[in-house]
Amino acid sequence: MFSYSTKMTFTFLLLLLSVSCSSVSEPQPQKTATKTYTVKKVSDGDTFWIYNGTEKGEKIRLIGVDAPETQKSRRKEIGYYGEEAKAYLKQLLNSKNVRIEYDVSSKDQYGRTLAYVYLEDGTFVNAALVKNGYATVLTIPPNVKHAKEFVKLQQEARENKRGLWGEIK
Repeated sequence: MFSYSTKMTFTFLLLLLSVSCSSVSEPQPQKTATKTYTVKKVSDGDTFWIYNGTEKGEKIRLIGVDAPETQKSRRKEIGYYGEEAKAYLKQLLNSKNVRIEYDVSSKDQYGRTLAYVYLEDGTFVNAALVKNGYATVLTIPPNVKHAKEFVKLQQEARENKRGLWGEIK
């Protein structure tokens, strides 16, 4: 059999191993980006470009929201309130600095960067679009971090007839 000291050493090693394994397997908190980028141009009500050090820039698609289309394509028609949504996003973003934050997936199937976007004053751009009726909620897993908040904001915008939820003229 094992001596008392051998059993204690073995127990201590098992305890040490379990502690070190549990600390390795615990997920680390995600760091929020603190770098800011200047907005280059707004494409439509949910997509814009930032200066990222390249000549072309980087295309950003806002997570969790869907603004009406401003241009007809093979797959989509021009949407009601599309020009207003684009104008609102331009007013919010043009030539301003923004901070971008990622969710689980940072790119979509078209290669666009998916992000939550914040102005320097703390305004949450994605939420502002929904709250003011310039976009509807579009939740695509796994990027669901703010989905419940967006649904609540959309319900409030609809009840208060803001933006695209208002009276059709």
